[in-house]
Amino acid sequence: MRLSTKARYGVRAMVRLALSQKDGPVQLSLIAEKEGVSEKYLEHLFRHLKANGLVLSQRGARGGYVLARPAEKITLYEIVKALEGSLAPVDCLKQADLCERSLFCATREIWKGLKKKIESYLKSKTLSELAQEQEEKINAPIYHI
Repeated sequence: MRLSTKARYGVRAMVRLALSQKDGPVQLSLIAEKEGVSEKYLEHLFRHLKANGLVLSQRGARGGYVLARPAEKITLYEIVKALEGSLAPVDCLKQADLCERSLFCATREIWKGLKKKIESYLKSKTLSELAQEQEEKINAPIYHI
């Protein structure tokens, strides 16, 4: 299974938003600059994040985006699901009738287990935890020899 840039860039943008929350609403242009992602692409991603109740937008000169809930209440699963849709590694998990072998296929159970493990792992990680890890990496001392 491979996640697209939607999930990868979307999670990074949400981490940036979580790190900047104490400063008030964050403009997409700032996130785009800091993360090296097109502002236009972020607009597309944030439409999905907003539609799934993860961010709120505020208009005006001091407008931008804020988290809809505290970062510790948002899981990475919610973010990835909002941007990618189903996390099923094979289509027959989403729709069994796509394959005439679905009802008696042993490998389908493997893919079902893999999906559950991925979902469980992403549900166990909060945006707050990831933001804290990012902050530690940003502030880590760099040693040169």
